Amino acid sequence: MEERISGHTGLLALIGSPVGHSGSPAMYNYSFAKLGLDYAYVAFDVKEDQVKEALDAVKLFHMRGINVTMPDKTEAAKYVDELSPAAQIIGAVNTIVNDDGKLTGYITDGEGFVHNLKDHGVDIKGKKITVAGGGGAATAIQVQCALDGAREITIFNIKDAFFERTLQTAEKIRKAVPGIVVNVYDIADTAKMTEEITSSDIFANATIVGMKPMDDQSVVKDLSAFRPGLVVCDAVYNPAETKLLREAKEAGCTCIGGKGMLLWQGVAAFRLYTGMDMPVEEVKEKFFHE
Repeated sequence: MEERISGHTGLLALIGSPVGHSGSPAMYNYSFAKLGLDYAYVAFDVKEDQVKEALDAVKLFHMRGINVTMPDKTEAAKYVDELSPAAQIIGAVNTIVNDDGKLTGYITDGEGFVHNLKDHGVDIKGKKITVAGGGGAATAIQVQCALDGAREITIFNIKDAFFERTLQTAEKIRKAVPGIVVNVYDIADTAKMTEEITSSDIFANATIVGMKPMDDQSVVKDLSAFRPGLVVCDAVYNPAETKLLREAKEAGCTCIGGKGMLLWQGVAAFRLYTGMDMPVEEVKEKFFHE
């Protein structure tokens, strides 16, 4: 690693909080070395109220770009110069590319989620999916699933100040994809959540519940919601097997962890930064073997 870094090395980074658990630096730096690209990738713990300063630093340090993780995705979207069409609908970004001081925000989470499903032999087309969460990653998943042909989407979110935004997202999805059924409910309504998961083909957790230090918790309180044939996905990737996935697996569900979503959204972001394809098979082998 040290041998690769010179006075010309370009800098990329991940911002969010917490970021200490992230697998992104290892994945990106391995890919840069493999392809002979003169970049280095690090992680910075940046709270929501520090996002604007962080983006100023991206310009100041002539960084090539940054990835943005929770809880900074929505805040970061406010301070870029341009948003991709998907990021505009979603109102959040997870990838920012710096072209000579012009910052463009993208969201590759939804793409990563759908590609990860495909990688596990699951097609979203014609399916009903229930998603827990209303943040940047959750919204990206909902929008991408709709664009890729989901029949019905049910969203559960905390009834807080952001609940209105989740209702607006549902409305935007209905406008973008005529004919799709989208419903939004309070995540505290366990009976409704159980009922919706029971009639779904796929259930996805896109909240931070299950991530350290909440790794002893799950968004699904009533385990009768699980059944063989149900596909259960978690956007959380550390721990690799969350409480949600462990309990779903015991009930005979098909389980898909968050590592693959991380890989595929990273593949899309890597292409935006470098114009090249990440060495996916090698990266899978090294970092994502299950």
